[in-house]
Amino acid sequence: MNTRDAIGFDVAPSFGGDNSVSDDTETALSKLELIMGCEGLARLASSTVMVLGLGGVGSNCVEALARGGVGRLVVVDHDVVQKSNINRQAIAFQSTIGRKKTDVVRAMVADINPDAQVEALDAFVLAEDVPALLDAYDGRADYVIDAIDTISTKLSIAEYADRAGMRLISSMGAANKLLPECLRIADVYDTVNCPLCRIMRKEGRKRGIRRLRVLYSCEQPVRVPVREGATRKERSNLGTASYVPPIMGQMIAGAVLRELAGLDQA
Repeated sequence: MNTRDAIGFDVAPSFGGDNSVSDDTETALSKLELIMGCEGLARLASSTVMVLGLGGVGSNCVEALARGGVGRLVVVDHDVVQKSNINRQAIAFQSTIGRKKTDVVRAMVADINPDAQVEALDAFVLAEDVPALLDAYDGRADYVIDAIDTISTKLSIAEYADRAGMRLISSMGAANKLLPECLRIADVYDTVNCPLCRIMRKEGRKRGIRRLRVLYSCEQPVRVPVREGATRKERSNLGTASYVPPIMGQMIAGAVLRELAGLDQA
């Protein structure tokens, strides 16, 4: 058996378990139903969530949304899986290196929840593309999750969502952070110690963005040592812990799942 078969993205899962040995009274969502109720699961099954960016935060968020019973997922990314992604991305394995992230996500979701619909857009989202992209899903996407790295694109997403009244959570920086207990969901104008939030606040005010719900870390960024004689590119490299982006993705998914199920209000 090759590694890709063992991962289970292209064939039936082969993690060593016996799929024939199961409790017929339970489903994949039985445990979730106990705490969210039948009505909550029905709400989730009829919901559409758009995830922009399938990196460490976005890919883990999609996984949690699929496991949480969201009926339709729209995922957007133009990148392929790289070896450096393996330390933090839900879709990154030795067997998936070089594959398009959207293709791997589609296969992953199908393996988790075959009933879920996945619309995968292989696209690099520029700031000028945002209005047309979000306008196409205005009224159809119940929630938008911004897990994109580019600041200009994040601002364009925030501006459109604020004016259109779309529900949005935007992920802030995970780089050079080590403490997951410092992660928070808040309005960007109430954040502290996050360099990206500082930029988003400043530029957001210029654009008239009234409100932007973000997931950020109040931890002071870790200072990364730089070797003597390092190039400019080497000096600008940012470190990422294996656990921080996945926890961020899971936290965003948790907030979205609770709200769509009718348990929380934004």
